[in-house]
Amino acid sequence: MIEVQSLSRAYGDFLAVDDVSFNIPAGEIVGLLGHNGAGKTTIMKMLSGYLEPSAGQVTVDGLDLEQDTRAVQQRLGYLPENLPVYPDMSVADYLDYAATLKGLEGNARSDSIRRAIRDTELQARLLDPIATLSRGYKQRVGVAQAILGSPQLLILDEPTNGLDPNQTQHMRDLIQALAENATVILSTHIMQEVDAICDRALILLNGKLALDENLSDLRTANHLQLKTSLAADPLQAALAGIAALDSSELLQEEDGRYRYRLQLSEGQDLESSAAEIAAAISSSGAALYQLAIESRDLETVFRQVNTVEEAAHAA
Repeated sequence: MIEVQSLSRAYGDFLAVDDVSFNIPAGEIVGLLGHNGAGKTTIMKMLSGYLEPSAGQVTVDGLDLEQDTRAVQQRLGYLPENLPVYPDMSVADYLDYAATLKGLEGNARSDSIRRAIRDTELQARLLDPIATLSRGYKQRVGVAQAILGSPQLLILDEPTNGLDPNQTQHMRDLIQALAENATVILSTHIMQEVDAICDRALILLNGKLALDENLSDLRTANHLQLKTSLAADPLQAALAGIAALDSSELLQEEDGRYRYRLQLSEGQDLESSAAEIAAAISSSGAALYQLAIESRDLETVFRQVNTVEEAAHAA
């Protein structure tokens, strides 16, 4: 659906986005993460055609964004960080105006406006001036204009900003429903948001793409947690014949029970390796109290990526 190749954006001598490349297929929800100043908003502006890149190429549904800007923009909905609303207009008038900007006409226009109002639950606020709305309702208006015309690509910058817990859950459900017919790029600083609805995470650091991984793979580390009656030296002897094992780290010892973190070689099947380790410990006559695949949450991975980057800069 969308292909990004070597995208860069410079402001004078400052490189805000540095040679970023990724591909996103249709129907995928991708979380774009990074600290303030990492380049998230700059990338979103370039993907929407609002900001020209200094270098690189963006292709949406086979169309080059630079060459076919208008055609690409007709296929996307964009919720920027600063809501594009006119405070003196009513909600209904603003959505009508946004539909005009998107070139919607006739029945398609009225049907699209009604659907956007229904999906964002704005029925009770249609005649209210936007200036009188709460932050949460203003956010809903911004999302409503983004989904007008059933876009194939949705670019959402902090879509749950200002929403209460019930509104946040509704927005998550809406984004997942929209992804049945659209590709969604979601920028947020809330890790739980990405964990809840995204299929994949892109992490930016200092304008560079530091990580691009499916969440299902990202949550599984290349480690096992082991608790056994074997002390360090006997454990090493018991597991000496297991080629998949790289190293073991003693984490805790209590009442003759030892807890280890086992690191496996890259590309090893975790379940098969765990079965082999369990068999080796059983054959040694030792007790096996626990053996489990270590899982990570997104926040842990984000910290690890940042730690590696900081270490690289320090070096």
